[in-house]
Amino acid sequence: MLITGIFAVGFYIATIILIVGVVMKVLRFARVPSPLVIPTTPAPTTSGGVAVRMAREVTLFESLFKGNKWTWILGILFHYGMLIALLRHLRYFTDPVWGWVSMMQWMGIYAGFAMLAGLAGLFIRRVFVDRVRYISSPSDYLILILLFFIGFSGMMMKYVSHTDIIAVKEFIRGVMTFHWSPMPLDTPVIVHFTLVILLMIIFPISKMIHAPGVFFSPTRNMADNPREKRHVAKWAEERN
Repeated sequence: MLITGIFAVGFYIATIILIVGVVMKVLRFARVPSPLVIPTTPAPTTSGGVAVRMAREVTLFESLFKGNKWTWILGILFHYGMLIALLRHLRYFTDPVWGWVSMMQWMGIYAGFAMLAGLAGLFIRRVFVDRVRYISSPSDYLILILLFFIGFSGMMMKYVSHTDIIAVKEFIRGVMTFHWSPMPLDTPVIVHFTLVILLMIIFPISKMIHAPGVFFSPTRNMADNPREKRHVAKWAEERN
């Protein structure tokens, strides 16, 4: 029960850090003034057009597609692979399992391989593409490695160690309800949970915060309407 208690408390602490950290970052993004109209052109001129453009950016990575097709493919593999894998993990948090979650379980296998392939490709890109390596910091490599081994340890749980997923679910549900159940002590489970806790802790202070941050990018969320409407930043309005 000592290991169970350590990981349960670890998840509580990591969850608090994740939620508080993300909220603080989002509030900070929202307070940053936009003194100029600087959308990347060609840009929509209406709020509805901005919403459509933002939806394309978030779901299809439109600007990345225009910039580099290979990076776009790797990004799609990683992001959508991770999304499907996360949705598949909802079976560990719900009882009974929602119908649509049960129906998509078969997709999770392929999503895991897609996620690892995308991460491996993005890591190789950072190592071998000179212009990308030049602007990369150690944290860029470490985040990719962390995400890769989270996915890899998850695949190990399924294909190598054959972890008792019922016990995993009981542990997770126990953490959620504050009625702890013993955590499986398989090495892949311990590695997987340790890395997930680490990811939750560093998420708000890493470049992964771009997930909510993209919605506050003035090059994407502003309408190109300076001819029709004068743009005045809030701090300038307060001075006047």
